[in-house]
Amino acid sequence: MGLFPFFKKPDYFSAEEKARVVEAIRIAEKETSGEIRIYVEGKNPFMDPMDRAREIFTHLKMQNTEHRNAVLLYIAMKDHELALYGDEGIFNKVGAEYWHREVKAMIGKFSKDSIVSGIELCISDIGQTLKETFPYEANTDKNELPDDIVFGH
Repeated sequence: MGLFPFFKKPDYFSAEEKARVVEAIRIAEKETSGEIRIYVEGKNPFMDPMDRAREIFTHLKMQNTEHRNAVLLYIAMKDHELALYGDEGIFNKVGAEYWHREVKAMIGKFSKDSIVSGIELCISDIGQTLKETFPYEANTDKNELPDDIVFGH
């Protein structure tokens, strides 16, 4: 225990679980020019999880991808909230109903298995959709955003 333990961010996942999520992101992004990020925090300081996801998306500068095809999965662990926020490029191609279905599927997975399995399923589904709408471009593709999980407070 450190001198100031109250500054330590909670550890919601084991090292193995974190590695599984990052690997799922890397696999999904190998076949698309799209980008996927995960943001996890304990409590949502706002009323609406989508507003929080939008704020984090902007804070992480995810709107700066070349094709505007980044997707953020936001999770507030203690509040049991989640949101998917897709930039305008991907949102315009798949529509609002797609995001509602993905959230519903993820909630179902959370209640049956583990949170990490639900995250992996969501990443895989989003990766497939990104692959179909923004395929990998061998000559120009680059990893525009880090693949690591971002942890808030």
